[in-house]
Amino acid sequence: MNAASIRQIFEQVRSGKLAPDDAIARLRHLPFEDLGFAKVDHHRALRVGMPEVILGEGKTPAQIATIFARLARHGGNVLATRANAKQFAAVRKKVRTAEFQELARAIVLARDHAKYGKGVIAVVSAGTSDIPVAEEAVVTAEVMGNEVEHFYDVGVAGIHRLLANREALARARVVIVCAGMEGALPSVVGGLVGVPVIAVPTSVGYGASFKGLAALLGMLNSCASNVSVVNIDNGFGAGYVASLINRLP
Repeated sequence: MNAASIRQIFEQVRSGKLAPDDAIARLRHLPFEDLGFAKVDHHRALRVGMPEVILGEGKTPAQIATIFARLARHGGNVLATRANAKQFAAVRKKVRTAEFQELARAIVLARDHAKYGKGVIAVVSAGTSDIPVAEEAVVTAEVMGNEVEHFYDVGVAGIHRLLANREALARARVVIVCAGMEGALPSVVGGLVGVPVIAVPTSVGYGASFKGLAALLGMLNSCASNVSVVNIDNGFGAGYVASLINRLP
């Protein structure tokens, strides 16, 4: 629930389309609803401009379905990350219009299709193996109301693939770069564009990559001053921060 939805409730009460008791029922669970196993934050969109997002990992199908359905009752878009097919099946029983983005491992309920971002968010993956993390960033940014373009498999082993998209990257307002192995790609992109670059180390690579640690350390030591770094495989975090940046005047 955000400022617009609350304002709509007030307008409906004023026009007589909604009874005051029904309005109270809709607002009763601000700022949160206690389900026992979870406290659902219905107030978050009003505070920070974006609704609560559900992390699927560690939750039972019943838990994620209940949380998802309660968020859906309040309108707007709903997103669950790191979800699986069993969790989606449970959600779909309660929210028939929910969709499963298998590659991104995300459950999405998209009802608000307005664009709140001021420009384009570009999402880049170094290799095909990095695409699942990149897709998590794409889905997150789209749910948050952004125009998103993606450029996949353009890593430093074939730098001409990246340079072929240089003009498109230069038009972006924020760039997310997902890379494993040695994690070199964000620094290269940072040297080509004059906007914030959000680096996402992925756990792709052989033994000495240490499940993304090598890429993380490489990105943290980037000499490109416009590069910031999120946690390993955290496509969601990159998409969320990019959305906040893209909403700035």
